[in-house]
Amino acid sequence: MSAPRIIASQKLIVLLPILAFAFLCALFPKSASAQAIAEAAGATSVAGSVASSIKPVPFPKFPATGGSASAPAASSSSSPHLIVSSGPPPEDTNRKMLEAKAGKDASKLLLRASPVEAQIWIDGRIVGKTPMLLVLAPGKYQIEMRGARGQNGKRSIDLLPHETRELAVKLDQLYPGRVTAVRQ
Repeated sequence: MSAPRIIASQKLIVLLPILAFAFLCALFPKSASAQAIAEAAGATSVAGSVASSIKPVPFPKFPATGGSASAPAASSSSSPHLIVSSGPPPEDTNRKMLEAKAGKDASKLLLRASPVEAQIWIDGRIVGKTPMLLVLAPGKYQIEMRGARGQNGKRSIDLLPHETRELAVKLDQLYPGRVTAVRQ
């Protein structure tokens, strides 16, 4: 902005409370008290001065990205902010890790939930959303499903080699949907 424009905008900010006061006096000649008009003019004055003192927010400088998960890239400045991962989501990584361990005796597990879409956690690690077909190594697994509204369900399952199973979990409500009062 040029200097003449800045001076003109500062003059306008000074004139705004006076114009607001004059407008209120014309609008409410006898019914309004002088105190109410002065307070309204003062509020307009404060709002104008606050609006003129706003400065742009500087963007933080993020450290350089790169490197691997085990050896992140070194950066010259540290940021107090969290850096978004550029890799695949954790559910994809966890699911691929489980399926990679399946081997030649793999079992198939179809996971469903009621309500339909719930997060699936196997042995404490998120692997995706229901419905989902997984190819897993035979063995015992702790399966937890979490719904969008706080519902959850936990099951333990033992898979045999070359077995195909379906597990449907009815998620329990975190809070009751209906409450009834009983007189005593």
